[in-house]
Amino acid sequence: MIKKNAFMWAVGIAAVSVLTGCHIDMPQETVSSFETMRVDTTDIVLPIKFSAKMQGQDDVNITPQVSGQLMKIYVTEGQIVKKGQLLFSIDSRNAQHDVESARANLQAAQSNLQAAIAQENSAQLEYESNKNLYEKHIVSKYMLDNSFNSYKQAQAAVSQARASISQANAALNRAKVNLGFCTIASPVAGVIGEIPVSTGDQVSPGTQLTMVSGNQQMDALFSLPESILELNVSSESYRSIDEALKLFPDVQFVMKNGTEYPLKGRVSSATGVVNATTGTIACKATFPNPEGKLFSGIQGTVVIPSHEKGVMVIPQTAVLRLQDKTLVYKVKPDSTATAVIVATTDTGNGKDFIVTSGLNVGDRIVTVGANNITEGQRVLFPAAQTNK
Repeated sequence: MIKKNAFMWAVGIAAVSVLTGCHIDMPQETVSSFETMRVDTTDIVLPIKFSAKMQGQDDVNITPQVSGQLMKIYVTEGQIVKKGQLLFSIDSRNAQHDVESARANLQAAQSNLQAAIAQENSAQLEYESNKNLYEKHIVSKYMLDNSFNSYKQAQAAVSQARASISQANAALNRAKVNLGFCTIASPVAGVIGEIPVSTGDQVSPGTQLTMVSGNQQMDALFSLPESILELNVSSESYRSIDEALKLFPDVQFVMKNGTEYPLKGRVSSATGVVNATTGTIACKATFPNPEGKLFSGIQGTVVIPSHEKGVMVIPQTAVLRLQDKTLVYKVKPDSTATAVIVATTDTGNGKDFIVTSGLNVGDRIVTVGANNITEGQRVLFPAAQTNK
């Protein structure tokens, strides 16, 4: 037995000598490091987001006013056009014929008027002559009456001729308008949308030729919860919905790919009628679009900044999710950590939460390393106990 123990001691000494000669470091106990912060209140701007769809303020559907064959298309899809710029032309031969026919009818009516006036003058002279002769007892009452009736009929013929001229003028003007409808110009400045027709197609009133999106000013259509509008309505300066909308700050538009449109807009209108199903109000936010970067139909997000004052903001790294509970580790006076349940609101910046309950101003919490803590573990050490 003594020899065996001596042998074991020798083996142990040899092993220690080998380890020491090879300079192998033995494992040492280390203390995990944690970062903490003192909870305080601050002011923060929260981005409130709403799905939206863009629409040009002057979007106009282009349809013909007359029927005919489409002769020429002067623009292409996506082309920027000015107000009054020519877009389409329709076969104008029938319209031109109608103008010529109406002009001929007007000339005929004018000739008829001249003849009627001449007849009226002649009838008037005859009546006045017979009147003088009747007063001298040269002609009978019968002849006087006949001349008077002829004069009245001539006057009626003149009135009818004048009415015919008015009708002929109206027909000519209508024919000229229809001739003008054969060329279609843009009623607004904007961008040409889809053109579903081709040269040679037969078109008629109601045929969709294209849409011109007046894109100098763009409206983002979105639904605003009535609770948010009520906050502005409750303001002392509120007297109407329009004035309530003026209290909203400038808003941003974020496209689907996350790109922020560089120019800010304003909430410009609200329907004033709450959707009973969704509890929302249809609104428009108007954005300037001088470079034409916004197009009708694009979808994105309207972001309204909400200024929150005196709230407790903590980093997201301090928050742990455990099933249906939200936890943070609070540092007790003895420098050990204890888990507390909190309620939080996302700030939308991807970094912070607002604490609505569970913490008080002055509490110290663990912000880095919280996922490695066990209940009651010491997290502050003499070198780390500061007022950060």
